[in-house]
Amino acid sequence: MGSSAELVQISLSPQRPQPKPGWLRARAPVGDNYHNLKTLARGLGLHTVCESAQCPNIGECWNHRTATFMLLGDICTRRCGFCAVPKGKPGPLDWDEPRRVAEAVATLGLKHAVVTSVNRDDDNLGGARIFAQTIEEIRKLTPECRVEVLIPDFQGWDDALKIVLDARPDVLNHNTETVPRLYRVVRSGARYERTLKLLENAKKFSPGMVTKSGVMVGLGEEMAELVEVFRDLGARGVDILTVGQYLRPSRDHLPIARYYSPDEFLYLKKEALRFGFRHVESGPLVRSSYHAHEQAEATKPAPNC
Repeated sequence: MGSSAELVQISLSPQRPQPKPGWLRARAPVGDNYHNLKTLARGLGLHTVCESAQCPNIGECWNHRTATFMLLGDICTRRCGFCAVPKGKPGPLDWDEPRRVAEAVATLGLKHAVVTSVNRDDDNLGGARIFAQTIEEIRKLTPECRVEVLIPDFQGWDDALKIVLDARPDVLNHNTETVPRLYRVVRSGARYERTLKLLENAKKFSPGMVTKSGVMVGLGEEMAELVEVFRDLGARGVDILTVGQYLRPSRDHLPIARYYSPDEFLYLKKEALRFGFRHVESGPLVRSSYHAHEQAEATKPAPNC
């Protein structure tokens, strides 16, 4: 049996919720762009992670006509303790989904599209092919649009990763989410070493690919553990790192251990930059696709003099 430091204990006794700090209050989603994008997604039968994951930035991002489209349906095959996306047995893959996502991107006139998905452990290769087809369909309708994909781990299948990489996304993102000690509770079905291997292989299979990963804080991790994760990601050549506050979607999800202050997020950014990231986005409301356009700009090669 491992040491007590490796165990994760969750108290079953009622806990008084901590008041949410002022810096975590996001604007309510209102405005014409918000309603138009919502109508567009409904009309095309599309899902957005902005809604499914209850993202706090939905008002800001949708009013700037940016959204993260979610492929492979809206039912996830895993039961991660932090995630608001519905869990259960998903329906069959929708092979027309790539065309509809591309139509939405073209209608919105996006310059940087972010595409993610639920986990589909029932068909990893099929899921990878839909990612690849979505990239191709977007490029067909909006060739000037950069495409960022936030992919699942495909249960470590290299063939699935290669299918996505062969479609040449502009940014390949796979979130680390938390520190190794908390993986069993936070990321059901995932493995820390598998995540690192995927990010390492993305560079190996597709040299020059811009890679990205994200971490949540406030789940019971220690600062030193976070810095070790930054070190591990930097060693795999990850280009972009996002660090944001975990917010509990409901009483059925993992409790918030604590809120990090803006000064602590600044400290984490400074620590992360020591490990070679080309861009670090660190703040209370930061999520994987928050300011994704600006992050991609920061990693573009400098023009030749």
